[in-house]
Amino acid sequence: MKARGLKDFEMKIGILFVSVVVIMAFVSVFYTPYDISAMDTASRNLPPSLSHIAGTDRFGRDVFSRLMVGSRFTLLTALATVAGSTFLGTALGLFSGYIGGIVDEIVMRIVDAVTSFPGILTALIVVTVMDYGKYTIILALCIMFVPSFTRVVRMSTLQYKDTEFVRYYRTFGASHFRIVFVHILPNVVPMLLSSVIIGLSNAILAESSMSYLGLGIQPPAPSWGWMLNEAQSTVFRSPWYALSTGLMIVFTIAGFNFIGEGLRKNLR
Repeated sequence: MKARGLKDFEMKIGILFVSVVVIMAFVSVFYTPYDISAMDTASRNLPPSLSHIAGTDRFGRDVFSRLMVGSRFTLLTALATVAGSTFLGTALGLFSGYIGGIVDEIVMRIVDAVTSFPGILTALIVVTVMDYGKYTIILALCIMFVPSFTRVVRMSTLQYKDTEFVRYYRTFGASHFRIVFVHILPNVVPMLLSSVIIGLSNAILAESSMSYLGLGIQPPAPSWGWMLNEAQSTVFRSPWYALSTGLMIVFTIAGFNFIGEGLRKNLR
């Protein structure tokens, strides 16, 4: 009973954290307290107050307004990354695990080759080769995340492809397509779901890291990673800029991690 309560508590906290960020992102489409690009030299580096609840940056821009809009870009990038890598990883994992043999060996060796490089290094190479296009960060992060989803789906496919109910449908002439997508895939989804949620937190961290290095979402669009980069030059004079941005990243990542862990424990 106590363990069940802990799982529910993690889920509730995670949903609360993520809901706050999603609401901020949604509201920012229609309203922000200040224009995110409006500079006011008389209001530079102001501390948090009723007028500017997260203070202002070195250009006099309202930090909270920029955090709101930044949440939209960060969440959209993370969602697009995880959606793309989940689709590709699921297709490869099902294909590799179900067919097996030499096909499985080839697919998994390619996956091993990709994962042999540090993920951020792989993303950096892709971004550099693609010349900083608008959607380059999404493509780079997709390539970075596909191997993990491929492994999860392949492992589940191997677990189910020779089970009694699959052999039953195969005996009665069910096509391979039907077996994979009607009978195996629905059993893979629950295990994949927690990986997807945790993948969102990893994608947010990776996008923030890339943006911090200047290789993610490009100005003038605000992103949390680039905001941290800007904040480092005034971190001792106006630490609230770095703290508020860093806390938003931690807050969002923690929320997705809580949800992912809660799902994983409930699906055991």
